[in-house]
Amino acid sequence: MNNIENTQIMEHVKPIDQPNAAEVLELVYGALVEKGYDPINQIVGYIMSGDPTYITSHNNARSLIMKVERDELLEELMAAYVDSRLRK
Repeated sequence: MNNIENTQIMEHVKPIDQPNAAEVLELVYGALVEKGYDPINQIVGYIMSGDPTYITSHNNARSLIMKVERDELLEELMAAYVDSRLRK
């Protein structure tokens, strides 16, 4: 029988592995190229609108990109841009 006067301790539950924005962008980019789409236009369309149909379902790309918040994708893209262009 449980004693309601004692505090229960919840063990730390490791969160389900969330995909890394950089890895997702790389996989989605590759899937879009394989299907013959312009990956930059398609990814920008998705980030701007939130409409997942901008991303192909090829190689599970659409499902993957929807697991990452759009602001995280934009942050990753900006960081890559700054690193490659502005921090020389």
